[in-house]
Amino acid sequence: MNLQTEYLGLILRTPLVPSASPLSESIDNIRQMEDSGASAIVLHSLFQEHIPLEHHQPHYHPIHGFETVSDVMGYSRRTSAPVVGPESYLQEIESAKSATSIPIIASLNASTIGGWTDYAKRIEQAGADALELNIYWIPTDPEVSGAQVECRYREIVTQVRRTISIPIAVKLGPFFSNLASMAKLLIEAGARGLVLFNRFYQPDIDPESLTVRPDILLSTPMSLRTPLRWIAILRGRIKASLAATSGVHQALDVVKLVMAGADVTMLCSTLLWHGIGHLAVIEQELVHWLETHEYQSLAELKGIMSQKKHPDPSAFERTQYVRGLSTSWRQKELDS
Repeated sequence: MNLQTEYLGLILRTPLVPSASPLSESIDNIRQMEDSGASAIVLHSLFQEHIPLEHHQPHYHPIHGFETVSDVMGYSRRTSAPVVGPESYLQEIESAKSATSIPIIASLNASTIGGWTDYAKRIEQAGADALELNIYWIPTDPEVSGAQVECRYREIVTQVRRTISIPIAVKLGPFFSNLASMAKLLIEAGARGLVLFNRFYQPDIDPESLTVRPDILLSTPMSLRTPLRWIAILRGRIKASLAATSGVHQALDVVKLVMAGADVTMLCSTLLWHGIGHLAVIEQELVHWLETHEYQSLAELKGIMSQKKHPDPSAFERTQYVRGLSTSWRQKELDS
């Protein structure tokens, strides 16, 4: 069965790509990911918080980044242990490239323009095949407009594009007034792909101690609904690779996302739950599903359920809320 796909100009054996997490902090784990079927690997993030303060630019903005829920776990662990600094990170890229034959995608989470460009260049020089920009910024100043937020995202991508030549993917959240327009702006600025979506760290409150605490929750299959919807909307409307992340737990999740138009599906929580070897299980189940449904290749699935190709485009828009609510209510009446 041909599971080949293309992402950021890279030809990958399958769409199964482990996303940034503490699992990729170990070369042994990286080798195991390749042996289990990973077609590429996104390394854990380099956070600008781990870069010595003297490297920070004066125009600092407080963007506290957590690549995924599992990266929060890694970040929490590293804050009480020796920090993975930029030099160590560059060495990890070199080691990963030497230890594997699959593409290695670095992940950078910075908070200043200087932080993005300086370390993007060094990451490229270390041998990374591509760079994922994890732009995590929750604006809280009521004086900052949506247009200013979009301008800052575009500026980051523009400056990094001018600095490096390897492909750039942007990992972002869904919270924009017009995500389709934002996607177009980022591609025009130089991004070659989008990773949808970042699972923002969600704090909890302890009413007894009156403290804010991290309540780390791994994703569930329900988490894929938002990326599925937007990938389906964007497929064919923008010229970019699309990666789905969050909620990918089993082969059927991969099937749905590829049908929507995803080029790759990134996995994290399911590997933390079941182990790295679960990659091979998902691939086997994916092949079985394709064979059972008489597909010859994964490419036959790609985008067949995108909004652009679907006979009812409104299925991905607001009108479906009324239909869905009505259908669900009638089904509950029948069940009772």
